[in-house]
Amino acid sequence: MLLTTDVTEAVVAEAIKVGCQMIISHHPLLFHGLKQVCGQNPQARCVETAIRHDIAIYSAHTSMDSWLHGVSGRMAEKIGIKEYQLLNVAGGAVCESEGKESFGLGVIGELPEAMTTEAFVQMVKAAFDAPVLRYVDGGKKDIKKVALCGGAGAEFVEEAIRQGADAFITADVRYHTFLDVVGRICLIDMDHWVSEHFTREIFCELLEGKVKTVIAKADQSPVKVC
Repeated sequence: MLLTTDVTEAVVAEAIKVGCQMIISHHPLLFHGLKQVCGQNPQARCVETAIRHDIAIYSAHTSMDSWLHGVSGRMAEKIGIKEYQLLNVAGGAVCESEGKESFGLGVIGELPEAMTTEAFVQMVKAAFDAPVLRYVDGGKKDIKKVALCGGAGAEFVEEAIRQGADAFITADVRYHTFLDVVGRICLIDMDHWVSEHFTREIFCELLEGKVKTVIAKADQSPVKVC
């Protein structure tokens, strides 16, 4: 199985080259239905090529987004937060092995030690190997409690503030959202792919000992910075 964040033509080509029978991705290949498969766009070409080479494609997306130990939980772990809870609880689902299990988007927890804003931002940049970050100062002396949401999670910034977070890390933040929270919370914006590519690690761990897995080398952020 080839593990990837996005399904692209390059990723499908890699799956063929490596001899994979299945691609598991975080983001869905199709956000909108296809009325025909005849190479009219990159998505259709991926579908056609996968069919011709007997390659199955499965995308987790919402299930990985809303699981406590999914993408947002892994983000928290990357910056040293070991104990965290859901930021925005959506409801509950019955899990046979664990009983009642909540699901929602984003997580919130505390750093082992408080940090200055400047030190915290640099630590986040290094932990995520992010080429660039955008952020606003929350006006707080130290950062201890942190909320995180993989992908485009700026809609939860007010919830993060309500729960007492000193900082909130997410992606795809609009300018006016930054403007609204200046002096209220340190809001950090990173590349969407950078915030979610750790899902490949989670897939790998979940499948360990069951099937052979390969992390796609062709899976990279399409966004370049200079």
